[in-house]
Amino acid sequence: MRKVGIFGAGWVGLVTGVCFAELGHDVVVRDVVPEKIESLRAGRVPFHEDGVPELLTRNAERLTYTLDSEDV
Repeated sequence: MRKVGIFGAGWVGLVTGVCFAELGHDVVVRDVVPEKIESLRAGRVPFHEDGVPELLTRNAERLTYTLDSEDV
């Protein structure tokens, strides 16, 4: 599998990232809003989207969250 970088932890970026993780890819999700990254690192989704919390939990070992574009 590949390492995938996603810019943006909103509805499109985060959902895309968790779907890639579900497929077995290692995913780095980058955003510019510190509160969003802190929430995700704590296992909380910063918006409501059916199924996303379960996907985040199931794929936690393949998901990384950052504020630094150098990490992506």
